[in-house]
Amino acid sequence: MASSATITCVLVGITLIMCRVLYVMYWSSRPLHTRAPQPVSTLIVLGSGGHTAEMLNLLSVLPKDRFTPRIYIAAATDNMSLQKARLFENSLADETGVRAVKTAQFMQIYRSREVGQSYITSIWTTLVAIVHALRLMIKIRPQVILCNGPGTCIPLCAIAFFFKVMGIRWSSIFYVESIARVRRLSLSGLLLYKLHIADEFFVQWPQLQRKYPRTHYVGCLM
Repeated sequence: MASSATITCVLVGITLIMCRVLYVMYWSSRPLHTRAPQPVSTLIVLGSGGHTAEMLNLLSVLPKDRFTPRIYIAAATDNMSLQKARLFENSLADETGVRAVKTAQFMQIYRSREVGQSYITSIWTTLVAIVHALRLMIKIRPQVILCNGPGTCIPLCAIAFFFKVMGIRWSSIFYVESIARVRRLSLSGLLLYKLHIADEFFVQWPQLQRKYPRTHYVGCLM
């Protein structure tokens, strides 16, 4: 009798969790409604290579007073991206007269796997990276997450989705696929698309939109 009651409780718990996951998936694709255009705390995930250049180019056309404060985050081994972000924020400060320290923060996150690292050792580094990402997300609790492909966005977005399911914080995730992706999505993009983690998914080539119908074609942003 006790075992059957335990099994019933487990099944009910699993059913409730699945219902919550489906609820989050359904409402994640809906626009973020607010009574007034209030500023939203925004987490911006940067990456090496062209990811940071594309992201800063995107930020240059967004309303800065809407997406504030801005929290920039990059891999612990990627100092160049944060330097570029600081220069970007300093240029905004020169234009608006508002000190960057009031509108922007800069953080680093551990990589799950470095280039050339063995898959066996990456198991441990991945666990460390997830714990670090969890600590950062608890501290930041952003309302919006902007990312465009670097692998560091995966643990952050996964934790944000987990927070939604648990009712801790509802963060809207906006993913913009890199312009370099012409025929297929990047691994990061594919994961966020297939798992329905991203609230809005944007691509810069029409053939990508035709291949992945839940994406939005926005043209070339560079």
